[in-house]
Amino acid sequence: MFRTQTNSKAELLCLILAITIVFIVVGFNLSENNNLFAQSDQFSQFVNTSKDQAILQFQTQFCGMNSTQHSNSFISEYSLPQKCEMPLGILADNDSIWYVSTKLGHLGKLNIKDNNSQEFTIPVWDSRSKPTDISQTWDVKSDSKGNIWFTDEKQNGIWRYEQDSNSFSFFPVPERPSGFGTIYPVSIVLNDDEIYFAGIRSKSLWFANVSDLKNNSSEGISNISLPLSSFKGIDPDLVSTGSIEIDRDRNVLWISMLAFGVKGQLFKFDLSSRTFTPFDLPQHLDSPVGISIDEKGNPWITDHGTSIFFMVNSTDGKVTEFSTSPLSRISANIPKEFSYTLPYWIKMDSTGNLWFNEHVGNKIARFNTTDGTLVEYWIPTQNNLWAPCAPNESPCGISNALQFSIGKNNQIWFSEWTENKLGMLNGSKPPSFVVGTSSTEYNVKRGETIEIPLIISAKGPVNLKMIASSTFASTGNFGNSSISFSQDSFSMNSGETKNVTFLVTPSDELANGDYTIMIGAENEEISYLNSIKVHIS
Repeated sequence: MFRTQTNSKAELLCLILAITIVFIVVGFNLSENNNLFAQSDQFSQFVNTSKDQAILQFQTQFCGMNSTQHSNSFISEYSLPQKCEMPLGILADNDSIWYVSTKLGHLGKLNIKDNNSQEFTIPVWDSRSKPTDISQTWDVKSDSKGNIWFTDEKQNGIWRYEQDSNSFSFFPVPERPSGFGTIYPVSIVLNDDEIYFAGIRSKSLWFANVSDLKNNSSEGISNISLPLSSFKGIDPDLVSTGSIEIDRDRNVLWISMLAFGVKGQLFKFDLSSRTFTPFDLPQHLDSPVGISIDEKGNPWITDHGTSIFFMVNSTDGKVTEFSTSPLSRISANIPKEFSYTLPYWIKMDSTGNLWFNEHVGNKIARFNTTDGTLVEYWIPTQNNLWAPCAPNESPCGISNALQFSIGKNNQIWFSEWTENKLGMLNGSKPPSFVVGTSSTEYNVKRGETIEIPLIISAKGPVNLKMIASSTFASTGNFGNSSISFSQDSFSMNSGETKNVTFLVTPSDELANGDYTIMIGAENEEISYLNSIKVHIS
């Protein structure tokens, strides 16, 4: 779900967000319809050369033709059976890992017991015959009968795969926005016999009773318009739905809405009364996408235009922000003021931990909502075509780990969209070091210095670098505030502990209010940070 924008963040994203324009610009779709110019042999030769170049460019950029499997202590990667699958939507369901090939139009199934895989051909998938086209599938869900449901961008609908009969059914959305040709379905919620879904290019919440759905028909699908009065004055083409999530305990849906880089908002939709409650967000949180609900009914959101993830109090709307670790190891050519990690989708495991993927940060992260610790796991694949890498800069780039699912034994499965691979993070394996602190709350006046003591404990031999981020700036950096560690980097032996002090002097430019500082350490595989609440007056 790449989105372009008109403000300075576009410079940050460089190829990351802009490269998908290839799908539109190269969108000759290179089909048989290009014979319009056959009257001129010379021009036909030029067109054919352009086609070949476009196909080569597409395959180089998106197909992971030379991608290899990498691994580290926490993450293993699995190559897919066919070339240029471009996997995106993924579901870890018991012993099966389901994924959708957005290029070839296959529903894949990996058996984690024996690593055998099967692929089922989706009946209609136009991109199969168009060398530079795909249909984005962002969400894959299973129902109580074991059926697999998934979204389809280009065909503008929802698919259901019934395992018992090995059959597919397709349910087209009864709306095609004239400017886009599809509502771009992006998020599904299954609730007993009901299905709810939303589309990036739609201003509605869609729903149906599953028993009323008929193959290749829109019958039974209805919509409820979203209350978008607060987006008045913003170009309607910029306003889109991020995703939806259900709170079954309270019978409500949460919906994230955004005009990317301009404004963000949340809606709580009561399924019984069919009424909406809006929740306004701070101006800088203008790109909310992923949603997960904690046991208290509070939504946790990832902002895919910053380095921030945050919690909204479902009662009073108060927002509490957190930051990922600083962007690192992607490219030296990304200016500090544009160094966003872009947290994307967020999910909660059975023990109440939150997991999310950092699109440009190239990490999978786990946040403990009880003690405020953040552990991030580095993905060992980097593709230098997906960052502003210098000619000899290596390693450089990202793996485009765009979607993930939580499986058995806290295995986190994710798709590497441009690498033709799936990845698996062993979330049950303990980290090789931990960082603790004696206090997690401070009050300070601007210009004064806070001294925060940290204790690092090594579980094995490690080489560590101290790191810190904050919600002072949407990048997670500290802006003009001054920070320092008593020691920046060091080695530790197994069982060793070390005391390090962090000093921070908030800038006079900071407004009064509550902020969060994330402090910890990293090695080549993980980062471990603590959340420190800071009230500035």
